[in-house]
Amino acid sequence: MKPFQRLNRIFNHLPVHLALILMCVAWVLPTMGLFVTSFRNSEDVRTTGWWTALAARQTPGEPEYTTYCASCHGADGKALPAADLSDPTLIEKYPRSNRLLAMLRKEINGQPHLTDPALPENPNEALEKLSPILTYMQDFSGSSQDQSRFTLRNYADALVGYKGTQNYLTDCEQGVESALSKFKCTAADLLNPEGMGRAFVNSLLVAVPSTLLPILLAAFAAYAFAWMDFKGRMWLFALLVGLQIVPLQMTLVPIARMYVSLGMEGSFIGIWLFHTGFGLPYAIYLLRNYLSGLPKEVFESVYLDGANHWTAFWQLAIPLATPAIASLAIFQFLWIWNDFLVAKIFLSNNPVLTVQITNLIDPRGGNWHILTGAAFLSFLVPMIVFFGFQRYFVRGMLAGSVKG
Repeated sequence: MKPFQRLNRIFNHLPVHLALILMCVAWVLPTMGLFVTSFRNSEDVRTTGWWTALAARQTPGEPEYTTYCASCHGADGKALPAADLSDPTLIEKYPRSNRLLAMLRKEINGQPHLTDPALPENPNEALEKLSPILTYMQDFSGSSQDQSRFTLRNYADALVGYKGTQNYLTDCEQGVESALSKFKCTAADLLNPEGMGRAFVNSLLVAVPSTLLPILLAAFAAYAFAWMDFKGRMWLFALLVGLQIVPLQMTLVPIARMYVSLGMEGSFIGIWLFHTGFGLPYAIYLLRNYLSGLPKEVFESVYLDGANHWTAFWQLAIPLATPAIASLAIFQFLWIWNDFLVAKIFLSNNPVLTVQITNLIDPRGGNWHILTGAAFLSFLVPMIVFFGFQRYFVRGMLAGSVKG
């Protein structure tokens, strides 16, 4: 019977194990794809999937080149000496396919540049055809800016907010002044207002005070609700619990108008107060339930020894409530760090990471490949916080739920 019992136990737990495996795969696989893509060069990102990163590298664009260019320029690109496509100095004038498209749209002797076949009229479809052609010409002319399979250039572009012709490091090396008008090619570029470096600082300036303030105020209120007897205590606590159902979105317009009248629009103080106000109800609820579950005899003995509420709060309640405070700090920090709506409305002049990611896209649709590096930078801190303090998450979820 023992073998059958063992099999029965395995099959009973099989659905749970399969669910856990599926959850892990669903979480880890996209993260791995984002991580791998963030280190790939722009052409590889545009032409192949991240799962091909370690596969044999192939040069794309030869069929497209043969279709559109080989009849005039030849298979090796040297048929027209005045437009030798194997000349790297010529190809370097077209670092992006949109520049190549602008040149091909110009007429030659009153005739379209490409006639048989002609490029699609839709710009997006035309760029889709030209991107592999440009990659092919860059490879056989030797002018490709990044021959390596993996690179840190995406992170450099994201950190400084670069939207130039090639990439930040290459243009700094070549001194492309038109594309570097906002940059100095020094460490000071990390604090460029359009980059993720400055947005990272802004996120810290928002998240840290907006985490500490509600916890400090909630700790005082929670102690009062748990261990101080005053009139209307339970009614006030019930009101705080009810405030948790108020949708955040319905208060954005009136508070924004109030901030404008007070001259607080676009200020860090305004967003600190907003996050503090909306974080207090849950924080007080969590800490109050945790403190009220502590042994009553401990506090009574402290009071009998002559301690007042101030002493009992700092020397007894706060140390005993450290697990609940730590878990609350994690919840509050992660929620504020990942916030987009409140930061977009109240801090548009100093964008945080979640807002700055949307600003990295070029108005013409370029530079989207650096979003992978930018996205990984944005959730690097939440991942560190989660894996470093994950034991507090369970304690925070159970804090105050069971007494005894």
